[in-house]
Amino acid sequence: MALPEPLVENAPAKVNLTLRVLGRRPDGYHEIESLVVFADFGDRLSFSPGGALALMLSGPSAAQAGEGADNLVLKAARALAARIPDISLGAFHLEKLLPVAAGIGGGSADAAAALRLLARANGLSGNDPRLFEAARATGADVPVCLDPHTRIMRGIGENLSAPLALPPLPAVLVNPRAALATKDVFARWTPASTPSLAFDLAAVAKAMTCDERLQCLKAQSNDLETPAIALAPVIAEALAALRALAGCRLARMSGSGSTCFALFDSPSAATAAANALSNKCPQWWVRATALGSIIPLGA
Repeated sequence: MALPEPLVENAPAKVNLTLRVLGRRPDGYHEIESLVVFADFGDRLSFSPGGALALMLSGPSAAQAGEGADNLVLKAARALAARIPDISLGAFHLEKLLPVAAGIGGGSADAAAALRLLARANGLSGNDPRLFEAARATGADVPVCLDPHTRIMRGIGENLSAPLALPPLPAVLVNPRAALATKDVFARWTPASTPSLAFDLAAVAKAMTCDERLQCLKAQSNDLETPAIALAPVIAEALAALRALAGCRLARMSGSGSTCFALFDSPSAATAAANALSNKCPQWWVRATALGSIIPLGA
């Protein structure tokens, strides 16, 4: 008798188009405000229900991700099991394609995909509040990855806006092969003498021309760029390389680094730019993509 096919979910890369750091809380966490979108590619997680909780890794970034208890897939599964004691667990297989510690939420996306798979396998509604509770317990970026749509993320990541209707943005992502720990980058952050502007949610939510949308994004920033560059100066090189590409409209670092993105007017312009950058810097991780809302396989 053939074994049932495993359940599969995509774990799309998360990109912070903007990131304001509003201050440090007494508990050590930082309050943020960020416009989050998702790439049209990422890691791939499969799940075979039944038996003990287990995780196997493969893919180009598997060695850096780690299979131990610290892996966010296992952490998410245990967090959900703590809230649903009779939940059926099983074996996960993570195909790790995204760079690790790169500011694009790879581990958080993997954890969110694990929660979606467990929900599917156990007949849980996607709106079950225990999923969100487990996501919050796993990591600050996991809640926004649980239902990967364009949103404004606030607080330490738990306060999410309704999905925003932002058209897909042709883009190039580049990681100069520099891993950065989020806690180290936040530790170097200091308040700016002139705080960045509050995000105009109403402006983003309404219909805009491409130029209007770019102007709205250009008025924002990533407040973690400066501390990240201090830790990994190659990020400044990556940003300069992106800004020098033909057709680049905006280049910025994502999250706490070290992945940077550039926006273009068309998919063909983004693809041509990615090819040019790959040829110039073959040691870097480079990918053309479209940024927006992503519907997981199991939706």
